[in-house]
Amino acid sequence: MLRRSLFKSAGLLAGAAAFGSAVPAASAADAKVFVPSEKTPLLLNFNENSLGMSAKAKAAVADAVNGAFRYPDALREELQEEIAKTLGVKMENVSLGNGSSETIQAVVHAVAEKARRAGSPVQLIVPDPTFGCAEGYADAVGMAVVKVPLTGPKLAFDLDAMKKAARDFKGISLVYACNPNNPTATVTPSALLEAWVKEAGPDVVFLFDEAYAEFVTDPAFVSAVELVKAGVPNVVVARTFSKIFAMAGLRIGYAVAVKDTCSAVDGFASVDNINAAGAAAGIASLRDKVFIEKSKSSVELSRAIVVKALTELGLEYLPSQTNFIFHKIKGDHKLYKSRMAESHVFVGREFPPAVGWNRLTLGTPEEMKAFVKVLKDFRAKGWI
Repeated sequence: MLRRSLFKSAGLLAGAAAFGSAVPAASAADAKVFVPSEKTPLLLNFNENSLGMSAKAKAAVADAVNGAFRYPDALREELQEEIAKTLGVKMENVSLGNGSSETIQAVVHAVAEKARRAGSPVQLIVPDPTFGCAEGYADAVGMAVVKVPLTGPKLAFDLDAMKKAARDFKGISLVYACNPNNPTATVTPSALLEAWVKEAGPDVVFLFDEAYAEFVTDPAFVSAVELVKAGVPNVVVARTFSKIFAMAGLRIGYAVAVKDTCSAVDGFASVDNINAAGAAAGIASLRDKVFIEKSKSSVELSRAIVVKALTELGLEYLPSQTNFIFHKIKGDHKLYKSRMAESHVFVGREFPPAVGWNRLTLGTPEEMKAFVKVLKDFRAKGWI
């Protein structure tokens, strides 16, 4: 289920209103105690970065408004150049998108068109559960979707089963690999994925969604951008400014691929899909190294606060490499979520077939202290 569909069906009207409310930004150095309320609920359900954009990015947005009566061609090109410079690739290797969701859509549609022209069957292979965007876009164009359940106590990708699904298919396969995975927050070792890429033929296209790559500290993770640098043609890497840079509302994402693949993806992206404010904020954010470290540190501190509480309460969790954490819930999940909402805390949903688990966004350290207080109150009441 896509996030917007979930939002409409959740019935959390208070949470919806909160997106437009003036929620005070907390920081690691903020001495004030954050107390969730109806007016200032704690939103820990959509993997947003509660730290907010960098001050330099906000200033860049304000400056960009003065020239917003012009098309943002120059800013678009500058953003593309800054991304390429940051990743060590060429501008021709970068395709911009209206969030990484448009990038994923463009890749799915480009592969579908490739199959149509070749007169070949086509399928999408996804681990299950994972971020549902690729699946949604595949369904929209009639592409078959093969879901491969996660495996083992750590809910890892079942790479053998995914490989078999591609190997047994007489046509073109698009493999979607969110790494770190959403909702589990765990990393699949890059060496295992790279080995598959090297052994797969040209009829297997790999879409690596690295929305949370900037948060990763596990040395087992190496960005698939390195495969692009090596000239591998059947690899596309999707990235976003929504997470580490806290720009979810400005919708800036991008794909990285070899020139010809990038051009094919561009063919399915909308024209003028990048706005001036978002481009300016993206450029400033990439250059603001101090903020990047601050954003990482904030998440790491928040994660430590939650991990300590989960450990004390005996609630199982997976090792997180993102700005969210996947943990077990004792008791009825819907009731847990409802009770959290009554406490003005909005947590993530359940992700079948991973039943009994909850995806919790890591807000600022002060916000997570507030969450822990509510969680421990639940334990005192015998609810968890």
